[in-house]
Parts: sequence; structure tokens; C-alpha cells
Amino acid sequence: MSLLKKLAGETAIYGLGNIAGRLLNYVILTPYLTRRFLPSEYGVHATLYAYAAFLMVFFTYRMETAFFRFASLAEKEKKSKDALDADLSPTATPNKNAYFTAGLSLLATTSVFLTLIIAFAQPIANFIQFPDQKEYVIWFALIIGFDALSAIPLAKLRLDGRPFYFVAAKMTGIVVNVLAIIFFLEICPQLIEQGHHWAEAIYSKDSRIGLVFIANLLGSAATLALLSPLYLKTKLHFDQALWQKMLRYTAPLIVVGLAGMVNEVADRIFLQRMLSGDAETQIGIYSGCYKFAILMSLFTQAFNYAAEPFFFRNANRADAKHIYGQVAQAFALIGCLAFLGIWLYIDIFKILVHESYHEGIKIVPILLLANLCLGLYYNFAIWYKLTDKTHIGAYIACAGALITIAMNIALIPLIGYMGSAWATLACYAGMSLMCYATGQRYYPIDYPIKRILTYIAFAVGLYLLSIPVRTSMGGGSLEMYAINTLILLVFIGGILVLERKVVRALLKAK
Repeated sequence: MSLLKKLAGETAIYGLGNIAGRLLNYVILTPYLTRRFLPSEYGVHATLYAYAAFLMVFFTYRMETAFFRFASLAEKEKKSKDALDADLSPTATPNKNAYFTAGLSLLATTSVFLTLIIAFAQPIANFIQFPDQKEYVIWFALIIGFDALSAIPLAKLRLDGRPFYFVAAKMTGIVVNVLAIIFFLEICPQLIEQGHHWAEAIYSKDSRIGLVFIANLLGSAATLALLSPLYLKTKLHFDQALWQKMLRYTAPLIVVGLAGMVNEVADRIFLQRMLSGDAETQIGIYSGCYKFAILMSLFTQAFNYAAEPFFFRNANRADAKHIYGQVAQAFALIGCLAFLGIWLYIDIFKILVHESYHEGIKIVPILLLANLCLGLYYNFAIWYKLTDKTHIGAYIACAGALITIAMNIALIPLIGYMGSAWATLACYAGMSLMCYATGQRYYPIDYPIKRILTYIAFAVGLYLLSIPVRTSMGGGSLEMYAINTLILLVFIGGILVLERKVVRALLKAK
């Protein structure tokens, strides 16, 4: 129970930091940007970030996961020199230089990638159908480069159990980003009106989208600056043998990362190329409402920040598999509560975006369930990272990407961006199922699947019950909120009855 409390505590810190950061981003930036830019302009913003997400996989090539793996092995060797048998696995040789080796590897490759992208910025701009915005490509390359160089220091903070430093670094970047946008889009126009001509060199009506990207670049640079002491304090020793092992470990994870990006952001690219009419406007509406799912992904991401190093740190415990099962059950329970809570009060959250985006609210419950399935996948996926069978993880991720691609191609012409939402849910649900089934063969964990499925079925059933209530009473009415609150209390009460033994144990625990 103490380990679960520690995991819950770290998840809470990551979550609060994530929530605070996203609140700055979501409560301030999203309402501001969706009011400042037309949906067609916001669609450009969303499309470019989709392409950037793919590039981030190449820049980091999942080296942070390799760092978790090999740094954990080194820590295990430090505690007990007899704990490892070098003949059991090619990755079993411990090494204390994992941090600097991974960091220097990213520094070298990032320098190469940045040089290539900047040199070929115009052909890249032509390919992504923004031929007049070559500068966007350069700015995004620098953003991705700074974020890639921050990846290993952030991973070290997670492995060392230092969530406060982690959150401070991330928050600094977000605050700088927000303040820069306010300066560029609000203060600079006022300065120009007051006769400060130097501000004209920064702001013009045609440069507004680009200034949003420059603000992001400044935020990424601020985060890296705050993390730089972690590089400077490290003993400079690059272990080539370890680096080669890390690359062998991460090679399949690159495929996993690329497939994950297909699942996460390819919908915008498919929508850009397959929608008829004003595609950018539809993408803008879809992306604006997609952000409501971030309310669920805040929890999922905070959990993943804490859980991945937690799983590695405790892999050698005799009761590790039992703990992993409890973690998955707890995640499913809280995730279902979040799914219901967000949907039942969606009319409160939707005021965060301009009403011209509200027609896309119908995708929200689908994407909330998709994020719940993604969190379960994070739980189930630990087996192939612990057993060094990352190639199987690549197969599963590729299967998920194929589901995403096939369903987007099939459904977008029929139902537009709703097809992309259903494709996202089908992908993550399918990956969770495949990962669980395969993991039980190679690294069996006694997950309480019946309980997990019960939570999900209960939550989905109550969601379906809320639809006619919303239809008959109208969104935003006090009567609807009263009944929805009752529905949420029914879910909480049902869970308390179902898990009464666990509740009693928690109440008795000191």
C-alpha cells in the first residue's frame, strides 16, 4: 500500500503541475487563440503541430526509455553486485554512465537533424502544403530541438523521484510561452498605436500565427535553460558500448513512437488532405474541441510520468506483478470517474472555446474513452519494456497505426471529423487488448480485468443514460446539472459498494 501511495503522491504532483500548466495554456491560450483566430487560421496552427509531433520521435528516438532501463540496471547493480547475471540478457550489463551517454547522443543527433531541416526548409514547407511559410519550418525545428535536449534531464528527474523540479521546469516554459504570446499579440499592437515604431519590426497582422510559434520557441528555450545544470553537473564520460546497447533497445521503440504519433495526430493530416470544402475550418473546429479530451489526458499523462519510472524501479520486487495489477485497477477507476465528470459538466467546460467551435462537442465522449484506453495501454505495455521485447511493442503499435489509417480513410469521407474520433477510440482500445493478451503470454500479470471492465461498462452505461437527459432538458440548464450530479453520485456510490473492502482498508490505514 505504501508503494501505491508513493505512486499516487508523485502522480498528484505531476498532475497538479500538469493541470496548472495546462490551465494556463487551456484556460488562457485556447479561449484567446480561438477568439483571436478564425477556425481556418487555427487549423494551420493544429496541422503544423501534428507534423512537429512526428519529428519529435526522430529527434528523441525514445532514448529516455532506454535511460530508464539502463539506469535502473545500474542502480540494481549498485545495491547488489550479485543481482545480475551477464549471461541472461545482452542488456544486463550495468553501467553508471547511462545519463550522460544518452544526453550526449541526443545532443549530437539533434545538431545533425537541425542542420538538415534548416538546409531543406523550403522543400519541407512545399511538402506540408505551406510553401510561403518556410520560416515556420525553421522555428518548429528549433522548438523540437530544444524539447529533445530537455528529454533526458526530465527523464532523470522522474527516475530520481524529483517531481517538483520536473514540474518547475515544465511550468517555466509554459509561463514564458503564455507571456510571450500576450506581449506579441496584445502589447505590441498597443505600442504601435502609441507611436513606438520599433514594435512594427515584431508585429504585423500577417505575422500573428508565426508569433505564436516564436512564443513556443521561447518557452522551450526557457525549459532547457532551467534544466541545463543537470547536464553541467554530470561527469563527462561517454560509454560507446552502452550507447550501442541503448540503440538496440530503442530501435523498436522508435517504431512504437512513430506509430503512436500516427494514432495521436495523423487525423489532422488525413482531415487536411481528405475533407472537401473548407478543410482548415473543419480541422480548427475538431482541434478546438479535441482539447476537451486534454482534461482526461492530463490525468493519463501525469500517471505515465510517475508510473513508467515506478515500474522500472520496482521490477525486482517479489510482489511486483501484484502491484502492477493494483495500479491498473486504480487507474481504471479514477479514469472512469474523470470520463463521467468531464462529460456530465461539458457545458461548463465548453465556454472555454468560442461558440463557432461548439458544433464539434459531439466528439468529446469518444475521445475521453480513447484516452482512458490509452492509459490502460500504458499499464499493459510495461511488460515488453521490462523483458526487452520492445520489438513486440513495435508490432502492436504498428497494428494500432493501421487501425487509425484504415478507419480515417474509410470514415472521413462518410462522417467527416467524427470518423477521426472513432478511429482514435478503436485504435487505443485495440492496442490495449493486443498488449494485454500478448503480455499474458510473455510476462503474465494478474490484472483484475473483470473489475476494470465493470468500471468501464458502468461509466459508459451512465453516460448513455445522460444523453436523453441532455436532449430533453437542453445543455446548461440547472435541472440537467442536478440530474447529472445525481448520475455521478450513483457511479461513486456503486463503486463504494463494489470496493467496500478496499475502502475499509484505506480508512483503517495510518
